[in-house]
Amino acid sequence: MESAQLKCTLNDEVQTTFHSLTSTFGPAETKRTVEAIEQVALGPVALMILDLNMPDMHGVDVLRFIRRHGTSREVPVVVLTTRGDDASRDAALSAGATQYMTKPFVPQTLLSAARDLLERPVL
Repeated sequence: MESAQLKCTLNDEVQTTFHSLTSTFGPAETKRTVEAIEQVALGPVALMILDLNMPDMHGVDVLRFIRRHGTSREVPVVVLTTRGDDASRDAALSAGATQYMTKPFVPQTLLSAARDLLERPVL
């Protein structure tokens, strides 16, 4: 993996794990959907952690948007949300989520998933 600045896009509900990720990967945090989309557009973004419950746009809509645009099509996206129902999971995975995790979550599981996704070869 290149040593370029790595960024993760997170919302404010995962602050506990955010500090572990920032010390490991140096991500940029966003609290609004527009900021998340801007970060992805400006790139490079190596990983996105996305909640479905965004304040100004549904997370699945954000996911669909980034999957349609340029280099963000290949960005691994972990959906981390309180929505544990099958319909939400299916919608996120159909929209292009790489992984789907529900809250409450084990921080080490998220960190391991992030590491695995960041270390996988880019196709």
